Amino acid sequence: MTIFSTPEFKVGALVLIVTGLIAAMSLKVSENPSYLGTSKTSWFLLDDASGLIKKSNVKMAGINVGIIEDISLQNGEARVDMTLKADVPLTRSARIEIRPNGILGDKHVEIIAGDPRDPPLRSGEQILVVDDRASVDRLIGEVSKITKSLSTVAENIKSATEGDADKPLGRIISNIEEMTGDLAQLTRERKGQVGDIIQSLNNITKTVDGLVNDPGQDGFKAAWKDALHSLRRIETSLKNVEEITDKVNRGEGTIGKLINDETTVEELNTAISGVNNLLDTAGKMQTSFDFHSDYITNTALTKSTLGITIQPGLDRYYEIGIVDDPRGVVESTQTTTTSAGGQSEITEDKRFKNRVRFNALFAKNFYNFSIKGGVMESSGGVGFDYYFWKRRFRASLEAFDFADLHMRASMRYSVFRGIYVTGGADDFTAKDRNASAFVGAGLFLTNDDLKLLMARMPF
Repeated sequence: MTIFSTPEFKVGALVLIVTGLIAAMSLKVSENPSYLGTSKTSWFLLDDASGLIKKSNVKMAGINVGIIEDISLQNGEARVDMTLKADVPLTRSARIEIRPNGILGDKHVEIIAGDPRDPPLRSGEQILVVDDRASVDRLIGEVSKITKSLSTVAENIKSATEGDADKPLGRIISNIEEMTGDLAQLTRERKGQVGDIIQSLNNITKTVDGLVNDPGQDGFKAAWKDALHSLRRIETSLKNVEEITDKVNRGEGTIGKLINDETTVEELNTAISGVNNLLDTAGKMQTSFDFHSDYITNTALTKSTLGITIQPGLDRYYEIGIVDDPRGVVESTQTTTTSAGGQSEITEDKRFKNRVRFNALFAKNFYNFSIKGGVMESSGGVGFDYYFWKRRFRASLEAFDFADLHMRASMRYSVFRGIYVTGGADDFTAKDRNASAFVGAGLFLTNDDLKLLMARMPF
């Protein structure tokens, strides 16, 4: 016979099993989260802990998740320590709400878990946000304040109705009473006038009624019908506009293709870009006007020249102009005659006083040096210009009329803002009396100068 089969062992084993079951059931019924060690703690501060009881339940979403472990005093406030189940999700934004269990004044603690994106609240840390607005005591206090305010209002109304003029409401009621008395007296004294006013208002309403109900073509009804008809036409027009815009959006028709076809839009953008480039080039084009007169010493006459320079870029420009030479235009004719004595040649020069000469030149710039060529005083020619001393001086050499070579050398000095003086030798290679010196002055204006003059000119 073994020890396990003895009656004493069986009785002892039964006692141990029953004791364990009783202990487990007791812990389960108590719902104490600290059993078996699976719990965590937390605490919070409260101004008034009345209604809270130690070992009472702590809830989350109406479910028991812990108990109040202790309620103590800390720096004049109530400290409530709680023991919670370990799996209760709490973050640092968690908050406490003190909620009533009923109207008898008992309360419980409700925990709001907080934002799950916040860091978790560790065991033993304080919950900082506490809301006690649901307290019945506070609600009763608020109701008490409201009843006191209502009592004050009732006292003011009572004083006002009893004629207390020391309070604003009493003065308002007194003023209303005086105003109604004045109105009653006024209506008694002006009873006839009040009747006339009422009669006038009656006549006005009759007139308005007649206008509104006038069945004629010029009456209000006809005008109202015309207005409604106009509104319907406007509505029809808006529908037509909507249909047109829908067609345009769908790419139907010329305008729709123009707006929705990418190829057409690209071509249109290219064309617009070309026009913009053309206008931009035209805006950057420099135009200048040059007028100068030269005194020719050997003939004591004055020669005038008017020219227009168009410069589309810094490296080139075009120049056209007219020249008024008082010496005129000379044409030579050679005549051969035959006689008994033989042949003879006669050269005859004809001078045309009223003819002018023309310039049409193209020039190329190389820094301070320019080469130009074309029509120069109505004949072919070339020229060279050189600028120095900040482009205030210009030295020029021109050659034209190569059949009877004509050369001219000059020097030009800009005095101030387009005003210049010039001098030099004209036809200095000729061996006859045509060679002469000259001096003169001129005016050189750009399009910027003309804009400035037009802006300052009084109109």
